[in-house]
Amino acid sequence: MSSVPLPTALSPSRAADFLQCPLLFRFRTIDRIPEAPSAAATRGTLVHACLERLYELPAETRTARTAVALVTPQWDRLRAKRPELEEMFADDAERDTWLESARDLVRRYFDLENPTALEPREREMALKVALPTGLNLRGYVDRLDVAPSGQIRVVDYKTGKSPHPRFEDKAKFQVYFYAVMIWRDLGVVPTRLQLVYLGGEGAVRWYDPTEDELRAVETEITDIWARIEAAGRTGEWAPRRSKLCGWCDHQAICPEFGGTPPPLPTAPTA
Repeated sequence: MSSVPLPTALSPSRAADFLQCPLLFRFRTIDRIPEAPSAAATRGTLVHACLERLYELPAETRTARTAVALVTPQWDRLRAKRPELEEMFADDAERDTWLESARDLVRRYFDLENPTALEPREREMALKVALPTGLNLRGYVDRLDVAPSGQIRVVDYKTGKSPHPRFEDKAKFQVYFYAVMIWRDLGVVPTRLQLVYLGGEGAVRWYDPTEDELRAVETEITDIWARIEAAGRTGEWAPRRSKLCGWCDHQAICPEFGGTPPPLPTAPTA
């Protein structure tokens, strides 16, 4: 039995946290230490919301102009739910520049796909699936396209730049994680996994997975969970220093930077 309250399901983002740094996983998932809003992450949330709403419109009206017009109302909805997001900006001018950068990403989407020709089966599709091992997985798929022939395409929007192939493992793992969930939920191997990168010049990358590949990823996910359970039993959530530490909110309590983590919470006893 774990001595700390582990999550009841594993998501692609939390699995990625553990691979990046087990201590980051602990801070986010077990300690649940609040993090300051990130302008980049919030822009990603905003752009995702605009692309989700775009497909609520009739196909013939899905133009770049109508999509860009969604940015301001979606921002208004977002900040109404989370007023603290306004604290990201020093003044109105900085906020307006940030909003324009979101509009640029929405415009670039139209260089990469033709939304007038698409009718997604699902948008922001919530999945919760139990693997044969009993491990529960959860996540949200940005878009699921199903052809008349039954072929499935999983689409994941990325608001960053397309990485060099040597550094695409994180995004590839995430979209394959989704593919495992869909395979186990629907009993069908997705035909295509598509990453749509809106940053930089924009790019689309895709993979056509096989059942053997999904079994291998499922084994990797199960192994990650076993390592998380082991850390939960021992209380050893080792920090892993990398270039990504520069964007971490928790340096002040990280041993790699001279800090001391708070005491671990304990799971309630029966």
